Amino acid sequence: MSKYFSPYDADRSLMMNCSCGRHASEDEHRNASVANAVAELKRRSETSEFETYSNEFIEAALVKAIFPQDETRRLFLRAVGKTTAMAAISSVLPIASLQAMAQEKGALEKKDLKIGFIPITCATPLIMAHPLGFYSKQGLNVQLLKTAGWALVRDKMMNKEYDATHFLSPMPLAISLGLGSNPQPMNVATIQNVNGQAITLALKHKNNRDPKNWKGFKFAIPFEFSMHNMLLRYYLAEAGIDPDKDVQLRVVPPAEMVANLRAGNIDGFLGPDPFNQRAVYEEVGFIHLLTKDIWNGHPCCAFGTSTDFIQKNPNTFAALYRAVLTSAAMARDQKNRELIAKVISPQAYLNQPEAVVTQVLTGKFADGLGNIVNVPDRVDFDPIPWQSMAVWMLTQMKRWGYMKGDINYKQVAEKVFLLTDAKKTMAQLGQKTPEGSYPKFNIMGKTFDADKAVAYADSFPIKRV
Repeated sequence: MSKYFSPYDADRSLMMNCSCGRHASEDEHRNASVANAVAELKRRSETSEFETYSNEFIEAALVKAIFPQDETRRLFLRAVGKTTAMAAISSVLPIASLQAMAQEKGALEKKDLKIGFIPITCATPLIMAHPLGFYSKQGLNVQLLKTAGWALVRDKMMNKEYDATHFLSPMPLAISLGLGSNPQPMNVATIQNVNGQAITLALKHKNNRDPKNWKGFKFAIPFEFSMHNMLLRYYLAEAGIDPDKDVQLRVVPPAEMVANLRAGNIDGFLGPDPFNQRAVYEEVGFIHLLTKDIWNGHPCCAFGTSTDFIQKNPNTFAALYRAVLTSAAMARDQKNRELIAKVISPQAYLNQPEAVVTQVLTGKFADGLGNIVNVPDRVDFDPIPWQSMAVWMLTQMKRWGYMKGDINYKQVAEKVFLLTDAKKTMAQLGQKTPEGSYPKFNIMGKTFDADKAVAYADSFPIKRV
């Protein structure tokens, strides 16, 4: 089967000339297409319900304050109606002034910011906030800096060369604990993406899909302190394969994974998109498994910064928070995904064929095995930094010998994952905020309960002790 398929065949035809006939070259056509996508997404953001939601949040808070009992509040609103209720309340309380105050922001301590990112689709909210003007609307002048690998991201954050960055979500935990580096307190402000990864194998393994038969395989992962490493280890161990003894795990920058697969240096990789899809596009690999099939809704990348930056620049951090959460809300909406793919594909950001990025973001993709698959939640952008996610990561660091001795899992999770801050900022933006801090998760048929983290970490037959 060809690597090109409907509805993306039209994009392929543009490689020879401008099909619309209005541009002198394909580059000019592509630039115009991106500009149009940016304009449309800006229009959608400006006509969105964000401001309306913020005002409604103030109104709802006032009604709840006056009528704290749920049933009394419902009876009041049912009896007089919302419009009459707000008119009555506004006669004694300055609702308009309160709403205006809610929009006011403290003076920014620092306006010019350097933010690092790895060119992968996980960074979609962080990237798209730049061309869509979400940073500038908050008074920030953000320079997005494409970075070659995760060790470099860590070093630049620790050396304060970056103000904030796209992290692998376990990285702030590891850096805060001094695992693989000197300890320095870091924080996860939001999860950048959930799902969005895959196990990709070389084409020669099409008939070797059972992981029980993978002894001797060489796999690439992007970083030791990554969900990729932890999920691959978990998946292999569930099949009875010891990831430290039966296979080789090699740290390879995401951008080099496809080339290593083509060269035969590795048998496969558990890596970020768009490189799983790029391997299919290049006809050198196939998608064995989406990581959502290991843990549906698992975190992957995060947006974060140092604790020191937050303490010294609280208003700047709050502004950055608002920009990223606004962007994440747009990215969550499936109807925006094709336009977003156009915006983030160019060289300045992902530097990938638009067709590849579109397949990832929409979830309609070729799997390299001759099938067109439709998985709308192949990747999603739920920003909630659940503390139970952090606890799970810590249990796996403990399981595989990255941490020694006893650890207070929840204490570390609550210090690093800023769940309360995320919920507060989302509420201010009028975004829905779920309740709780430690939801349970289902991982390959087994329930993870953060309240039983110690027993969970000790329960695995394959582990380092």
